Amino acid sequence: MVTVTWRVTKRQGLAAAAAFLAALGLGVWGKAALSELRGEQVQPTAQEQKVWKEPGQTNQERLEFLEGFGWQVSQEPEEIVEIQIPEELDTVYEDYNQLQEAQGCNLEKYAGERCKRYSYQVTNYPGQEENVRANLLVADGKIIGGDICSLELDGFMHGFLKPEQTTGVVQTNL
Repeated sequence: MVTVTWRVTKRQGLAAAAAFLAALGLGVWGKAALSELRGEQVQPTAQEQKVWKEPGQTNQERLEFLEGFGWQVSQEPEEIVEIQIPEELDTVYEDYNQLQEAQGCNLEKYAGERCKRYSYQVTNYPGQEENVRANLLVADGKIIGGDICSLELDGFMHGFLKPEQTTGVVQTNL
């Protein structure tokens, strides 16, 4: 039996860790750069696509936000409603907040505050041509949450990712 030993100083260990992290970062950056050069569109996973305080002050910013997820919507909101998030979230809001947390939002931070809900008609929902809405919650000019939902009796509600992108994302059947 042969035993090999070596001594690693703290400086050598830190240098090795730094080199590993640099190589990892370079690999991620290189993959993104190659995809861009090839003209490939990299679809983010549910874990990578987070919504947190995205600009939503203007109609154009809200439309660009939804287009970023691949949604085609009406150019003007169907409805604009001011809502107040309750001080203490009831069961309905807790369920809705789970959906928000899955996409990087948290309505508990806005408990007791007022925000606006902008509802847009979705025109490209897979398998359903009408009665689908994109709802954006906007506070202080920033998108703090929202959903894609059906207005049908046996409808659905899910986050902003399209159904084919939603592996592991909370979806609620109404």
